[in-house]
Amino acid sequence: MRKYFKVFITIFTLIVLFSCSPKKNIVYLSNYNFEQEVSEARYTGLHIQEGDQLNILVSAFDEIAVRPFNMNTMSRTSSAATGNSAANPNMTAVAGSLYTVNSDGTIIFPVLGSIYCKGMTKQQLKDDLELRLKRYLTDPLVTVNLANFNFFVLGEVGSKGLKTAATEKVNILQALAIAGDINVGGNKTNVKLIRYSEKEGKDNAISLDLTDAGIVNSPYYYIQQNDIIYVEPDKNQQIAVNNSAKLDKALKYVGVVSGVLALFITILRIK
Repeated sequence: MRKYFKVFITIFTLIVLFSCSPKKNIVYLSNYNFEQEVSEARYTGLHIQEGDQLNILVSAFDEIAVRPFNMNTMSRTSSAATGNSAANPNMTAVAGSLYTVNSDGTIIFPVLGSIYCKGMTKQQLKDDLELRLKRYLTDPLVTVNLANFNFFVLGEVGSKGLKTAATEKVNILQALAIAGDINVGGNKTNVKLIRYSEKEGKDNAISLDLTDAGIVNSPYYYIQQNDIIYVEPDKNQQIAVNNSAKLDKALKYVGVVSGVLALFITILRIK
């Protein structure tokens, strides 16, 4: 009887040893070699993307002349629209209108028609519209704002998923704060930022070390709309998950082997 018991114990030990190999691929993009580009730190503004919702307001001195260029024709004073009534006391304006950037990178603007704006900054679109409007208006003033600044945060953070910022100028630390900050088990030295490149036509992944004060010099310090931020677990967290997986697997084998051993002993007793 002892002989059979020792055989089962030996087999069980071998099964546990060979089955408890380290768990792999716990970290997203763990096999990717990242290179961080560093340049002068400054906020260069957003670049307009497909699906963006732009709030555009056209202002001019002549209220009647400006109305055709705004889909929303509700009048209001320039102080409410621009906050600068002292500079332009006679200027009138209407409430801003919302435009969605089409899949071909254009918006359909009243009177002007199709305007290509994908890849432009807000300032570039403003300048382009004002130049076009000078054909119809005297000293036109255009304001452009993004109405849907969205980004995504995944991994070891307090609140995962789609996030929306109230402002367009958001750095990565502010973005993580909106997501409830990095958890204790998160790796602050290798935060991955995924951003779509219009020029390359693909997503690029960048590794950022948030423990380094030099992060403020990165061109990725300020995020863009639709960026994806992933905070991977640190090594201690990975070890804890691996050990937990090993324990679960070992317990399953214990249950199976115990059942087989009990059945074997019962058969021997019957004989």
